[in-house]
Amino acid sequence: MTRSDAVPARTGPALPALGTLESVLARTGPVVVAFSGGADSAFLAVAAQRALGAGRVLCVTAVSASLGAEETEHCAGVVREWGLRWRTVETAEMDDPVYVRNGPDRCARCKEALMDALAPIADEEGATVVLGVNRDDLGDHRPGQAAAAGRGARFPLVEAGFTKADVREWSRRIGLSTWDRPAAPCLSSRIPYGTPVTFQTLRSVDEAESGLRALGFREVRVRHHGSVARVEVGETDLDEALARRDEVVSVVRAAGYAFVALDLEGFRSGGLNRLVAPGARQLPAG
Repeated sequence: MTRSDAVPARTGPALPALGTLESVLARTGPVVVAFSGGADSAFLAVAAQRALGAGRVLCVTAVSASLGAEETEHCAGVVREWGLRWRTVETAEMDDPVYVRNGPDRCARCKEALMDALAPIADEEGATVVLGVNRDDLGDHRPGQAAAAGRGARFPLVEAGFTKADVREWSRRIGLSTWDRPAAPCLSSRIPYGTPVTFQTLRSVDEAESGLRALGFREVRVRHHGSVARVEVGETDLDEALARRDEVVSVVRAAGYAFVALDLEGFRSGGLNRLVAPGARQLPAG
């Protein structure tokens, strides 16, 4: 399954060889892929299957309140298309009062819960847990990476030198439908640090974003600020969001928000991290 002939020649920095990633995975041995169904984890899973064979790759999707309602179904579609071994597992980060308090190290607590769920599965498989972290992810406030690495997880995309653009380009070349899929980080990332994470808040964010996607906005975030929802859409969609403001307001208010604000800066990944003091970016995982 390939569409490489239909892809224009890449310009700019040289594209890392797919074989380099496959060599990293072959040396790693059997793997359990933390599988969200996004561009990174889907590409990593398919590359692992190419390198190791289907029997030595298990994709595991962590299901919790912070996972959007549409995401599990999407994951199921990807694994059916590519014949991947797959299972789901429930994680219990909402049982962790530190996670619920939502400090700048919340992501570390989430990855601890993820590793608590994946480590026993990896032991059963005689495998290593691998995450779809790419080189671009290393520059943001992501304490979960250190937490996962401290528990023995590896990041093959980083080891092979792959950026997000590299992942998307290779995904397109091998025919992965996720090549242009917008990133879909956990719903808790929409809640400012210091604001507790609750089941109701996660449901409201999920319902508001689902409603906006149903209106045709592909890249969207609903940032939770109490009774106010701050909506981010792609810069090219700002005019449309304003033109359709009655529809936008309607679906967001239906999710439980009293007020709806459109962020004029447009969508940006990790937008709430600007509120993290520089010193807090180095908090220990625990």
